[in-house]
Amino acid sequence: MIYIQIFLAFFIPGIVGYGGGPASIPLVQYEVIDRYEWMTVEEFSEVLALGNALPGPIATKMAGYIGYEVGGVLGAFIGVFATVAPSLILMIALLGLLYKFKESPKVKRMTALVRPTIAILLGVLTFRFVESSYAGSGIWQTLFLLVVSYLLLEKLKVHPAFVIFGGLCYGAIFLGG
Repeated sequence: MIYIQIFLAFFIPGIVGYGGGPASIPLVQYEVIDRYEWMTVEEFSEVLALGNALPGPIATKMAGYIGYEVGGVLGAFIGVFATVAPSLILMIALLGLLYKFKESPKVKRMTALVRPTIAILLGVLTFRFVESSYAGSGIWQTLFLLVVSYLLLEKLKVHPAFVIFGGLCYGAIFLGG
């Protein structure tokens, strides 16, 4: 029964908390403090402060922590899953809808407009990564990593996970990271 309560305590705020994690915090607070009485206001505020201090989405961190406190490891898993489930369900439904109407001229126009937008956003992201790498490591290290990464990914078809791991190792050894 506790696992169903954990699921509902985080699933319902995920559905009605439009605006992401910060918008759903008062809803989670109601579930955790008032409805199920798992925590006091002081304990919840400490969890909220801890969630704000750590990187990443606040709602999932809080769900994992509170779920763990209430139901152990399985409770943490259920809490995090319940937090992301509304977005996951909506994403699957929308992708199913897009796939169903993929031959529609409107859908084709929409995807034709989205692709260049994504390409531009990825280009800007790449530029910012290169810029920060140049500022932190210098031009030669940056160029070396770019060329080696390109050759490994495009010419030798090495899996990206191995290239990332290699870059992390290179940075740890040669860049003092």
